[in-house]
Amino acid sequence: MKVVAFNGSPRKDGNCVRLIHHVFTALNAEGIETEMVQLGGNLIHGCKACYQCFERKDGRCVVAADMVNDCLAKMRQADGILFASPTYFADITPELKALIDRSGLVSKANGGLLKRKVGAAVVAVRRAGAIHAFDSINHFFLIGEMIIPGSCYWNMGIGREKGEVENDEEGIRTMKLLGENMAWLLKKLG
Repeated sequence: MKVVAFNGSPRKDGNCVRLIHHVFTALNAEGIETEMVQLGGNLIHGCKACYQCFERKDGRCVVAADMVNDCLAKMRQADGILFASPTYFADITPELKALIDRSGLVSKANGGLLKRKVGAAVVAVRRAGAIHAFDSINHFFLIGEMIIPGSCYWNMGIGREKGEVENDEEGIRTMKLLGENMAWLLKKLG
């Protein structure tokens, strides 16, 4: 079994990565393979609403000038998907939003490519706005007919500067439990 995480933060070594690693540690302890994809900081085009994905039905977006089709392939191969984002004005990063819009439409156009996969959100926040970012990610999973595991609190870690989330004991505990619950669910579904 495998879980792939998409880091929507442009910081390759920031708080989102640290939170993802806590989830990965719990997943790895249960024998689940993990992979992280650096999404943030890359140029990713938004959906053009051309609906070519509905005409072509090849599991790909017609826009091939960025990494979205590679991300889609990784999502299709994975059993579980993590989307991580810092909170930008009470929402997710534009790179993650573009991936959500395009992969969501391609999935719908091809009979639900991500249906019944396990998906979980991971959000880093300085102070407020994380619930909206958390909801934005979960709406993608829910409309894609995916299954979302819970944790002991909303999947967020509090911190602004790189590494500050490590001081959020509740946030770290939430990530570890998320990884444990995700592993449990993947094994039940497997």
